[in-house]
Amino acid sequence: MTEAANQTLDLYCGSSPPKAGDILMNLNVPTIILYSVLTLMAVIANLVYFEEVIYLVRKVPPTNRRTTIMWVSGAAPVIACTSCVGMWVPLASMITDLTTAVYFAVVIHKFQKMMIEEFGGDEAFLKRFENTPVKISTGPCCCCCLCLPFAKISRRLMFVLKLGTFQLAFFRPVLMIFTLVLWVNGTFSLDDLTPSGPAIWINTSLGVSTIVALWPIGIVFNKVKVELKNQKIIPKFTLYQITFILTQLQAAIINISALAGAIACAPPFSPTARGGYMNQQLLIMEMFIITLLSRMYYRRKYNLQEIDEMQPSVKIEDAHNHFNGTIAVGEIVRV
Repeated sequence: MTEAANQTLDLYCGSSPPKAGDILMNLNVPTIILYSVLTLMAVIANLVYFEEVIYLVRKVPPTNRRTTIMWVSGAAPVIACTSCVGMWVPLASMITDLTTAVYFAVVIHKFQKMMIEEFGGDEAFLKRFENTPVKISTGPCCCCCLCLPFAKISRRLMFVLKLGTFQLAFFRPVLMIFTLVLWVNGTFSLDDLTPSGPAIWINTSLGVSTIVALWPIGIVFNKVKVELKNQKIIPKFTLYQITFILTQLQAAIINISALAGAIACAPPFSPTARGGYMNQQLLIMEMFIITLLSRMYYRRKYNLQEIDEMQPSVKIEDAHNHFNGTIAVGEIVRV
């Protein structure tokens, strides 16, 4: 009996994540309550976000600012949703984790864009800060390079800063798709961290790309944090940083702990699968709280001056349509 139990334990401890059917068959009353509460949290987080989107559609003109706010504020509910799916269907955890990584890579680029859009766009940002000094010895790349000289805000520097975040929004989806192809082919495994395996090289490349992307975010934030104090940019940046730490570092720490043997096997979960399972449950609770806090800071009233500053693109489009209509009427009159 003991030998059979050990064989079963060894089978689960060395296997891939269990199927959804195995999860449902092993549910007990405490687990049912836990799953129900976490699923309800994920649903509420997405409902809160949908309510916020409806508010932004009604109160904010259709400009780039509204789009970027929707992207950035949607990070927490999207992560809660993907984590909930991964909790119920452990075999899909690779796909849900990749979806989360890709979305948050876009959010990093959008957050930088949002800080610029709060000034009314690139031209307004340049008009306000052009030729003013900016500190480039910021983390995580150059925080120790205090000898670096101050740079001046220019169109070229803005292009470089945007390129720094855009490369992650482009590079990470490409690597994630490549990872997914290798995983389906059976040649990618999170447990294989040997130099001959693809996991260590892909993770290293993503780490370097992420660090490079975080550097221009810090530069822009240090420049605008005083000017955008009334727009609550500091708590928004704090929530963004917390979300990044929870989605990136927390998962890495749990995964390393599982590989080091700190997380025991618990059938039907192997140590690695159990570590991912624990991370998904934690993320649902954490993103639920962040969603509620984000609603406080992103769902705010815009005064008339701000709305007028957001209107130029809409006014230009209306003027263009009116001009075309005038030409069309003139042609009809001539005929």
